[in-house]
Amino acid sequence: MKGLFITFEGGEGAGKSTLIERLNEALRAKGRVVLKTRAPGGTKAGETIRSLLLNRDGVELVPRAELLLFLADRAEHVDEVIAPALKRGEIVLCDRYNDSTVAYQGIARGLGEEEVRKLCRFATDNLEPNLTFYLDLDPTIGLQRVKKMREGKDRIEAEKLSFHQKIRAAFHQLAKKEEKRFRILDATQSPDQVFSQAVEAIDDFLASSR
Repeated sequence: MKGLFITFEGGEGAGKSTLIERLNEALRAKGRVVLKTRAPGGTKAGETIRSLLLNRDGVELVPRAELLLFLADRAEHVDEVIAPALKRGEIVLCDRYNDSTVAYQGIARGLGEEEVRKLCRFATDNLEPNLTFYLDLDPTIGLQRVKKMREGKDRIEAEKLSFHQKIRAAFHQLAKKEEKRFRILDATQSPDQVFSQAVEAIDDFLASSR
């Protein structure tokens, strides 16, 4: 792969979308070709799966079914969108990827970290990010942010606070295991501070890769 694959992880309301959009604009201003995408989603099939996964109206999913839907989205997303962009030498900015699946379904849902990690590798043909930003935020604050931004919650956001606390602990666990790939950003900082630190991390990565 000739491009650069950057993923963004975090709990609900951590500010991933804001950071991704600002980085997208900044990198394009520097003349880089950038693909901005999200998981689940990013393809026609993926957007349909996303609607099913996040819809609270009459949709009940057991954890295994939820996991398999995420993996179906991931497989299509990689083959149709992410891998071709990387082969073209583009920078791919992806809102959530395998780490979310391992944290949410593997650890918080109790399906098994290593079991889910293996399935993620299969679904993505072993495609791993070069760099992952984790926006760290107390879930109590994150859920309050979500409430202020819009009415209602999706199926994942509507989970109990204890579930979201498990997610945060899971991400810290994953970041500790892969310190070279993960960059933890304090999401209680201002958007400008978070953005500045992300830009610095990307510049450092690019410099070290030359």
